[in-house]
Amino acid sequence: MVLRIAVATALCCLTLGARADDQALLDRALATALAQAERALPALDASAFGVDVAAYHAALRLQPFSSLVWGGDIQVELQIRSEPTGSCSRYAAFVRMPPENGRLPLVLCPQFFTSGADALRVLTVLHEMVHVVAGRDECQAMAFAAQIEQSATGRFTPVDGYWAASNCGQSPYSLP
Repeated sequence: MVLRIAVATALCCLTLGARADDQALLDRALATALAQAERALPALDASAFGVDVAAYHAALRLQPFSSLVWGGDIQVELQIRSEPTGSCSRYAAFVRMPPENGRLPLVLCPQFFTSGADALRVLTVLHEMVHVVAGRDECQAMAFAAQIEQSATGRFTPVDGYWAASNCGQSPYSLP
């Protein structure tokens, strides 16, 4: 399974300028996120939190998926950026929306590869894949990612500051 993810990552990524250790960190984060999701998804409704669970699972496997949100078939395109410019000056990762020609870039910024941040990398992948599948809602993405973590590991990463800053208390979503 990990080899398949590594090969898919290599095929899907635009990694010009990316270091080999960054690619290894990304591969490990993707594999861990997929493993957590595969433990958690059977317990979720088919459209938990408004997220198409089958499409989410396909996106985590870096496979094409059919999107009701975006219309048509979509392929995640991972892009590793080596410079903290533009949106990468503020974020560890982001999804460039809407898709173009059936491709939806998930951009991984230098902060994503910070040493010692394995758990945050996994949470970031879980979170950003919600955007890939379901769109822009930050509260939806964080609530769904937290539910995956909770279901898979029995705990979720505390995101109180992020939750408050995103005004999620007023959203229809909640943390586990």
